[in-house]
Amino acid sequence: MGTSRPILIIIRTMEKIKEYFEKLVPFDDQDWELFSKKLKRVGYAKGEVILNDGNVEKTLSFLETGIVRFFLPDPDCERELTFAFAFENSFFSGYDSFLSQTPADYRIEALADCEVWQISFEDLNLIYDTTKMGNLIGRKVAESLYAAKMKRELSLLKDSAKERYLDLLRHQPHLYKLIPLKYLASYIGVRPQSLSRIRRQIN
Repeated sequence: MGTSRPILIIIRTMEKIKEYFEKLVPFDDQDWELFSKKLKRVGYAKGEVILNDGNVEKTLSFLETGIVRFFLPDPDCERELTFAFAFENSFFSGYDSFLSQTPADYRIEALADCEVWQISFEDLNLIYDTTKMGNLIGRKVAESLYAAKMKRELSLLKDSAKERYLDLLRHQPHLYKLIPLKYLASYIGVRPQSLSRIRRQIN
């Protein structure tokens, strides 16, 4: 019983990853077997840094459980700018650093205990070179991450802070409660006091 449960969780997660990619590109069994064998499962504790500023992003990650945030660090921790979150069953990466293999100027950290599946830069390039769907995967993942980035930037330009907060609630209603208020406020572009007023208006 004790050993079968983790195995079942791993199988279900692999199925989710496969489903994610099959929405983007057709897979045959041989390609999927090669790709899935390159994935490695890693755990991060709450508060642990996944990517440090000044380091090069070496992996593309699929978040099985937990929440991660992207932020620009501040020595006093008072003016940190949180600019993105990643939630369960989605891919995340310091993708600009990953593509260029140059140091990132931001950090990625676990906001809760996280279970993550990762593929290295070298292994992903092997997939690109040796499978029929390799280059298509790379293009589709890049398009997906770019679309999320554009949505964020457009929201900052045209939506109110209240609209950005409500959008976050709609997409992750059970997870946003785990994110500290100051990070949520930074993400939607207001001070914590302003976010508290928005929450009171909604409630």
